[in-house]
Amino acid sequence: MKTRTFVDSATAEVRAGRGGDGSGSFRRESHVPEGGPDGGDGGRGGNVIVRASTHADSLLRVFYEPRLFAENGVNGTGQKMHGRNGEDLVVDVPCGTEVYNLDTDAFLGEVLEHGDTLTIAKGGRGGWGNVHFKSSVNQAPEKFIPGDEGEAFTARFELKTIADAGLVGFPNAGKSSLLAAMSAARPKIANYPFTTLHPIVGTVVYGDYATLRVADIPGIIEGAADGVGLGLTFLRHISRSKMLVYVLDMADTENLPENAYRVLRAEVENYDPELAERPALVIANKMDEPAAQEHYDAFVAETGITPLRLSLVEDGKPGLDAVLQALRQELKPQAKGQAKREAKPRQEVDHTEVSAERFRMATFLKP
Repeated sequence: MKTRTFVDSATAEVRAGRGGDGSGSFRRESHVPEGGPDGGDGGRGGNVIVRASTHADSLLRVFYEPRLFAENGVNGTGQKMHGRNGEDLVVDVPCGTEVYNLDTDAFLGEVLEHGDTLTIAKGGRGGWGNVHFKSSVNQAPEKFIPGDEGEAFTARFELKTIADAGLVGFPNAGKSSLLAAMSAARPKIANYPFTTLHPIVGTVVYGDYATLRVADIPGIIEGAADGVGLGLTFLRHISRSKMLVYVLDMADTENLPENAYRVLRAEVENYDPELAERPALVIANKMDEPAAQEHYDAFVAETGITPLRLSLVEDGKPGLDAVLQALRQELKPQAKGQAKREAKPRQEVDHTEVSAERFRMATFLKP
């Protein structure tokens, strides 16, 4: 079966539309002597807008279309006809996408919920036609204003998966199996490390139709926060999670569970100290294995933590209901939705000064 490419980071050249030029036209009709100026204004350039969509699961469009150019405004014409505004370019991205100005590294904003929009580049204003320059002392002005250029820069798009809980564990700890047991998600499950190569989100549906979103990220190994393995690439996908779920392989004889837990906590803290302080749930997986009980007792004695026992290969999947209820209980009091990061506000311009400047930049008609 052909698999789809997953892209969670991409750059693109962004360019809003240029404003249309004003017109320097004069009214010329038979039987209408000295018709006077009738040049219309140019249209506004199109904006570049990012829109969150649940139908997009990665930044593929931006990756394969790295030039996001909005339409230019149309020039004004005679008979005081205003040029058409340029069409906005709307780019659908996954919920949880952040946008940065790569040239300045400024954070421009993020879109979290389905339908959220963010204007990342504003189109240029249309220029004024010569009708704006008519006065009692200048009945036939021969000047107009060209349109403004739209904003242009290189943008960086980063996806941070939105989920209520993030599964954290070593390769082969059983995170993908747990996600498949809790939800309708079907991650790849196999008996070798790094089976999961990109984040997968599943929705847990309870009997009363309450739902929780759980994210499974590729396995973390020691040094992940410094770029070892796949951890650094995907650790950011749990940064929005309200709580973390540490999945430990209680049957692992090479990497004892207490050591694995310390490494996982350390990697999360190295990546983001605030993330390590969020509510956490510890799951002792593979309790059906012979060595699991001995390791479980040693883990409790060493850490003082009593993990939830789980076996996903036995009939009835003992412990799964307890895990689901613990997740719901822990997440129940937390507010729904995601708090948005504040982007640096755009500089507001004084329109009085701009008007004067636009008069100064007026272009005279060439004879």
